[in-house]
Formats: sequence, C-alpha cells, structure tokens
Amino acid sequence: MGTRAPSFTFGIEEEYHLVDLESRGFASAPAELMKECESALGKQVAPEFFRSQIEVGTSPHKDFKAARRELAGLRRTIAEITGKYGMAPIAASTHPFADRSTLETTPKARYQALAKDFAGIGRRLAICGMHVHVAIDDDELRIDLMNQARYFLPHLLILSTSSPFWQGEDTGLKSYRLAVFHELPRTGLPQRFESFGEYQRTVDVLVRNKVIEDATKIWWDLRPSARFPTLEMRVTDVCTRIDDAVSIAAIFACTLRMLYRLRTSNQKWRSYPAFLIEENRWRAQRYGVRDTLFDFGKGKLVPFPSLIDELIDLVAEDAAVLGCEREVKHALNIATGGTSADRQVARYAKLIAGGASVDEALIGVVDQLIAETVAGT
Repeated sequence: MGTRAPSFTFGIEEEYHLVDLESRGFASAPAELMKECESALGKQVAPEFFRSQIEVGTSPHKDFKAARRELAGLRRTIAEITGKYGMAPIAASTHPFADRSTLETTPKARYQALAKDFAGIGRRLAICGMHVHVAIDDDELRIDLMNQARYFLPHLLILSTSSPFWQGEDTGLKSYRLAVFHELPRTGLPQRFESFGEYQRTVDVLVRNKVIEDATKIWWDLRPSARFPTLEMRVTDVCTRIDDAVSIAAIFACTLRMLYRLRTSNQKWRSYPAFLIEENRWRAQRYGVRDTLFDFGKGKLVPFPSLIDELIDLVAEDAAVLGCEREVKHALNIATGGTSADRQVARYAKLIAGGASVDEALIGVVDQLIAETVAGT
C-alpha cells in the first residue's frame, strides 16, 4: 500500500480542577504556584482557561507502564506543590458544587481572546478533560483512521465519565461536561473526509476569513492534531483513577492499530451514519457503563460490559504487539465496577442516607476525589 506502518507512540494530557482544602471550592492559582510547577515540570505543565485549572502532559511513549509511571509522577508533583498553597488537584471533569461565577480567566492572550469570543458560554467552561495523542505520521492515513475510529468514541467516553454533578446538582448525566462543551462551536463528532486535502480545504475556509487562526481552535471529539503528527482523541472526561486513564489510552491506541491492520488487508470498519453514532454518544453521556449501547452490526442495544468484552477480544492481537494486554483488560473492571461518576453519586447518596446535609455530602464527594486523584501515585 506504500504507507509506512505507524509507530503508535502515544501521549496523555490531563486537566485538573484546583480546590481549596478549607472550603473544598474552586481555588485560584497564584502566579507563584504556576512558576513553581513550571520549574519542576517544564513544558509538561501549563495553565488552562480558568486560573482554577491546570494541565499536564506526558512525553511520547511506546510503553504503557512507563507512561503510567510518568503520569503518576505528574499528578504527585502537582499535588505536592499545590498542597503548599492550601490546595489540591481533583481529576474530575466538573466540580461537584463550586460556583463558576467566581472564576477568573487565566491572564494569557489566547484565553482572554477565547473568553471574549465565547461570551456567556465561556463563563460556563468550568470543565476538564483528557486527551490522548497517537502518532500517525501519514496525513491520508490519519484522516482515514479518524473516519473509522469515530464509531468507538462513545465506548471511550463511557469508560471515562467523571462529571455527574454541576453546581451542587446531580444532573442525572454521567458526563455533564460534554453537555457544557457542546455549546461551543466546532465541537462534537467530526464529519467524514474523503482526503486530508478535503480536511485542509474545509479548515482553510475559516482561517482565510479570520474566524480562527489555525486548526487548534477546532475542538472535535477526535481530530488531527494541529501541533503534532498525531490523531488526538478528546471526547473523554478526565479519569479520577490513574489506571482508568491509562486503560483508555491503551484501548484507543489498540483500536487505531486494529483499524490499520484491517486496512493492510484491504478491509475497513463498516461506516455508520453520524446520526447513529451520536445516539451512542448520548447514551454514553447520559447512562454510563451500567446501561446499554447500540451494537449497530446487530442492530440492537447491548449491555456495555458485553460490548467492551467484545472490543477487548477484537484488539487482543494489537494489545499483545503494543504490550498493553493488562491495561486493555482493565476496561472490563471499569465496565463492571463503575466509573468516577458512579462512585461520586454513590458517595453522595451514602452520606445523605447517613444523615449528612446536602453541603456536607458534596464536600464528602470532593474529599473522595482528592484522595482518588493521587491514589497509586
């Protein structure tokens, strides 16, 4: 076929909320805190849209165990430094109760420009996510795999959910973050593109008219990275437990390798209408791992644990080659044991049943998130 096999090296980016250890509400990072983080971690740490957020990113990796060690070190370092300032990071996509009206936009030109552009919607963006980059050097291959991998985005989302609460309310959704994020332009499921050229021409319409500076302002669930020769998965919530994050990264990388393997045999994953994939995306966002997704090949709803079991079998060959069989199989533990969203709701219900007030129960949820974020680091 003339296309060199991708390396499938990968990197993980995570965004965290910073909370005040006294009130458990949002904490605004002073400049000194960010300087200390940058001194310790260099370019692997960065401010985010609000001053109550911080982002970390691993180096490119081939080894998932090494990636876990590095991600654990990043979480641990952020926790140690923020602890000096009476703060802690929580790896959850929404804060269980904090008031977003108190947030300050980070004083950085890009974020100030975005805040002006987003207007009222921008003031709701108190959300954090996880992004996984997988190296796909060839432009045309990157677009082809993006087209096919769209099918699996709901499966990845459902494993990551960590945002059931919004400003003190149990929303009933497992990923309320996605509802907030979807208010922005240029988000959601990417369309199908026939070629990298078509993708470039589409983006250039906006760039030429100065609507956006470049493709970094396209925030699809899955996109060709504008900074690296990677396919960047962005649909997922940030995972509270580090092993869940690494498992999702492994499944994403293995899925891309499986799709590439099909391509080398002149096969492709069957194409389904975006309408149907969007329905699965909604079901993942709303109901989580303890419900069902559509198996479009069978044309019916299937319990998610059964679907993830099938996906694990589907990528078994790829997991063996990439050395992440254990990490991939961990997804079944998530599917049967629940995600951060499930644990947060259960913790809240248990505290309420035990006589706690609503405020006390929400603080209890934050305390659980603080502990889980650094567990195993």
